[in-house]
Amino acid sequence: MTTAPAASRSIRPLIAILLICLAPVVFALLAYYVPALGLRPDTRTSYGVLIEPQRPIPVNLALRDEQGQPYDLNQLKGQWLLISAGPGACPESCVRGLFVLRNSHASQGKEVDRLERIWFVTDDAPAAPVVEQAYAGTHVLRADPARLAAWLAPEAADPAAALAQGLWIVDPLGNLMMRFPDTRQPEGVRDDIRTLLKNSRIG
Repeated sequence: MTTAPAASRSIRPLIAILLICLAPVVFALLAYYVPALGLRPDTRTSYGVLIEPQRPIPVNLALRDEQGQPYDLNQLKGQWLLISAGPGACPESCVRGLFVLRNSHASQGKEVDRLERIWFVTDDAPAAPVVEQAYAGTHVLRADPARLAAWLAPEAADPAAALAQGLWIVDPLGNLMMRFPDTRQPEGVRDDIRTLLKNSRIG
C-alpha cells in the first residue's frame, strides 16, 4: 500500500522531462502547419521599394501611341501597370526589363488579367523588332524622357540611366507606388507583384 505513492512520485520527473523535450517540437510543428496562430515570424522583405508619397499619373506626360496619336495613360486605370522604359533600339538592359515584366505578368495565373505592361520609348528611334516579336501585348508608348523621369525617377542623379535600368508599378487608382532599381532578381519582381495582387482589393 505504501509503494504506489513512491512510484507515482518517481514517474512525475520523467513526465516533466519528456514534456520539456517535446515542447520545442510541438511549437515548431504548430508554427509551420498552422500559420494562423501567428507563431511563425514573417521575415520576408520585398525586393521593390515603396514610393512614398505615391505619385499620380501626371497630366503633362504628352504620350503618343505607335500611330503617333495622343495617349492618356489614365484610360488604363483599374489595372495594375507594369512599366519599363528605354530607347527605341532597346539594348540589352531594355530587353531584360521587358523579359522580366512579361514573365512576371505571365506567372500570375488567374490574376493575369489584372495587369497591363507598358514600355515607354524615350526617343524617336523605331521600336526594335524584338519588342513586337517577343513581347506582344505590351503597350508601346512614346514619352518625353525629361517629363517621364520627373515622374518615375525625380531623385535620380542620372535620369537616363534610371529610366533604362528600372521597373515600376502603378496601382489601379493611377498612383506610382513601387519601383525596382534593376532586374537582377526577376523572382523578386515576380513575388512582389504576386503579393500586391493577393493583398489588394482593387483592380
